[in-house]
Amino acid sequence: MKKKSSLLALVLACSVVMGACSNAGNNTPPDQTGTPDNNTSANTEPADPFGRYEEAVTINVGIDVDPTDNELPAGDTPMDNQYTRQIKEALNVDVNHHFAASGQNYRQRISLAIASNDLPDAMVVNAVELRQMVEADQLADLTEVYERYASPEIREIIESTNGAALNAVTFDGKIMGIPGVQANADGYHLMWLRKDWLDKLNLEPPTTMAELETVARAFVEDDPDGNGQRDTIGITGPESGGKLYANFLESKNNLYGFDPIFSAHHSYPGYWLEGEDGNPVYGSILPETREALASLRDLYAKGLIDPEMAVRNKADEPIIAGKSGIFFAPWWMGYGPLTNAVRNNPEANWQAYALPLDESGVFNAHIATPSTDFVVVRKGYEHPEVAMKLSNNLLKQEQENTFDPSKGGPGYYPLRVVHAPSDEIEFTVEATRELLAGNKTAEDYQDAKTYKLLQSDLASIKSIKNEPYDVLDIETWNPEANWGAWTRSYSIMVGGTPLVDTDINEVPSLIYEQTPMMESRWVNLRKIEDETFLRIIMGAAPLETFDTFVEDWKRQGGDQITQEVADALAE
Repeated sequence: MKKKSSLLALVLACSVVMGACSNAGNNTPPDQTGTPDNNTSANTEPADPFGRYEEAVTINVGIDVDPTDNELPAGDTPMDNQYTRQIKEALNVDVNHHFAASGQNYRQRISLAIASNDLPDAMVVNAVELRQMVEADQLADLTEVYERYASPEIREIIESTNGAALNAVTFDGKIMGIPGVQANADGYHLMWLRKDWLDKLNLEPPTTMAELETVARAFVEDDPDGNGQRDTIGITGPESGGKLYANFLESKNNLYGFDPIFSAHHSYPGYWLEGEDGNPVYGSILPETREALASLRDLYAKGLIDPEMAVRNKADEPIIAGKSGIFFAPWWMGYGPLTNAVRNNPEANWQAYALPLDESGVFNAHIATPSTDFVVVRKGYEHPEVAMKLSNNLLKQEQENTFDPSKGGPGYYPLRVVHAPSDEIEFTVEATRELLAGNKTAEDYQDAKTYKLLQSDLASIKSIKNEPYDVLDIETWNPEANWGAWTRSYSIMVGGTPLVDTDINEVPSLIYEQTPMMESRWVNLRKIEDETFLRIIMGAAPLETFDTFVEDWKRQGGDQITQEVADALAE
């Protein structure tokens, strides 16, 4: 079992203490048929969360997908696929794209939309963007939408966070967005590693930083793919525009960053921590972060980290192509690059580990806030309840196992934010183990309805997992039997097992929201931090640049912001 930090209650309580005042308008939600209601005081009864419109309703959304991605089946597009067709059938809602972009391009499109006041009817934003839009009076008040249209299942999940999820979207007593609630597992970043390469080279999974260097060197120099050429990568790093580590504002689902390497040095950059004197301190300016940067700089200088790190358009390309041996990411990588990697090479035995450990043999991990993504609706959109209905519909379809992730991942669902119990992944791992061991049946879990995919997971596992059931190597799986089910179950069992079996030292951030001064200073401070750290790692600046960065960070607003954090926690 994981250690539960004594600060966790404080984190949940403090994650939203910075709620800002807002002049946001109040849009009245229509009833379930789409007819505007002119008597809001009388219309407070719950509406049908899944009600189908008699006449078609259109919603124009911004969506975070690559419009050139070839992941979809032939004939499908980001605007016409299994998800949009099901929405049309179930709700009579036509989904159009105001814009479609991916990664950093998506964030840039949101910034442009906010600055130009040219918003889609709805989109998914992060905490900073949410606050900006509230302060610009661009968003619909969704208080009545939530009260009348949130399905019981979504309401249960949101309200299970002890108020943290709703507080994150509440400004002046008004609910200005629909908060996602992600499983705790999305905040843990694991080492994914080619175990077949380890086996070929007679190596073991690297538990320490020294062993990580040894394994990465072997992956680069000893021809693990057997083609006679030195063309493999030890450790994949973030792509162009990617993050070196998760941070207190974006605390989950960082792909290809170096979060576990920092944590192995007791470094938690981007997080607000309790200092030795009991006062808050920013993790990026601490000596431990300097030490971690020195370690990463050394690995890069030795050619053990992808030399093209930070200039690649897609960090997953060498993983899919079978040219990389290690990367860091959350549990759900079957939904990421691994399905295509295994399609290309059925022997690619990607396994997940809670590694590397610190000098005491402990796996440290910064943990995330329950809500990092939020659905927002443009002020003035005629049908703000559509956004809530889309969330209700997604959870219901996931419970009924309607969608096949091998025919386009869930990111193609418009306005998708995750709604999951905090322990969903760990609970599913343990339930699956019990079923495979013959100790329990699927019927024993019939009442666990908020674990939306559990019944389908249990029903399909024996069709795609061969004996021995307690071995998770790729040769014990049969993805060809059902690629969609395999994507899910491989992610759960391979990515989730380290979270169940490892005693994790969890480190929360003291806050997960911005303070007032951050609103004007944080973008610049983060830019300085990101650029400085990347240059240090890649050898474009000496390690001593870190010391100058710390001085500049404090002088350019960091000290005042730190005081604001202390004041907020004191309140």
